[in-house]
Amino acid sequence: MLLLTAACGGGGTDAKSADGPIAVEASDDACKVAKSTANTGNVTFEVTNKGTKVTEFYLYAEGDRILGEVENIGPGLTRRLIVEVTEAGKLQTACKPGMKGDGIRADFTVSGEGRKSTDDNAKLAEATAGYKRFVNSQADSLLTKTTEFVDAVKAGKAEDAKALYPIARTYWERIEPVAESFGDLDPKIDAREDGLEPGQEFTGYHRLEKDLWTTGLQADSAKIADQLLTDVKEIADKAKGVELTPVQLANGAKELLDEVATGKVTGEEDRYSHADLYDFRANVDGSQAAISALRPVIAEKDAALATSLDEKFKALDALLESHRKGDGFKLYTDLTPDEVKALAAAVDALGEPISRVAEVVSK
Repeated sequence: MLLLTAACGGGGTDAKSADGPIAVEASDDACKVAKSTANTGNVTFEVTNKGTKVTEFYLYAEGDRILGEVENIGPGLTRRLIVEVTEAGKLQTACKPGMKGDGIRADFTVSGEGRKSTDDNAKLAEATAGYKRFVNSQADSLLTKTTEFVDAVKAGKAEDAKALYPIARTYWERIEPVAESFGDLDPKIDAREDGLEPGQEFTGYHRLEKDLWTTGLQADSAKIADQLLTDVKEIADKAKGVELTPVQLANGAKELLDEVATGKVTGEEDRYSHADLYDFRANVDGSQAAISALRPVIAEKDAALATSLDEKFKALDALLESHRKGDGFKLYTDLTPDEVKALAAAVDALGEPISRVAEVVSK
């Protein structure tokens, strides 16, 4: 992401770039990046986890703006990250053993004349423009619905706030990769209590979720709600200024599926309200929006991949819709183990073709 982020799967043909893949050896106490320089264009990293902890790898611009990331790299696994870097400058790489903290960082310099892939390809340009329109509309709705949610919390209308909670989060979850790229705003808005860094205050949606469903509204709930709205206003404004690249769209689509696999389908995300299927649906919507924007390019370069994506999205959509209840969804706790297993399998099936999109688009 010069703003969307995430990983491509391992293997396959290298994306076209002035430089080949840069090997990254991550361990529990080191992050060895084979090169500290690259040319503008598509920069590809091959990240191998030789440690004992699950790790992440990031490429940061100034101000800790995330240009690219790959998460959930288990011990012994290798994951690929492609980032389209359109401007020369000083960047940083980082490995995060245990997926926490600021990471083990090193300087990384990109040089050369900046040029965007959309400059010479009308289909790619339309894809990014179309997706940006989607992001803008979701950012507007995020602000509107979060304002309604915050107003209900501050008025002490717990039942109204409970009804608004999953609706407001729908718009957040659809554009989460964009939102995650802005430094510490994402953890302030969306951190779970068990994912807090040392000294980090529990704030945002999930703190209010706990107040509403578990402890009852607290003396500081109104203050937490005000801060949430302030942070969401900032995110919504910044999201509209994002300049996206086609690779970032592809990476973001994969990241949203990873979010489903690691949080929503496990029931960990909305552990107090059990509204996980709303978030699940929203993540899939966001992923599908990015892929739909890129579909003309995907179909032109790899028709079989386009067909596979269509089929896998259709299957997952049908499965999700079978768990509708009224205007919303069943509680996660109402799902049977077999239903959870079927959802997880459908996500995995879709994750495989989506992991190939960034590489196809970058060719």
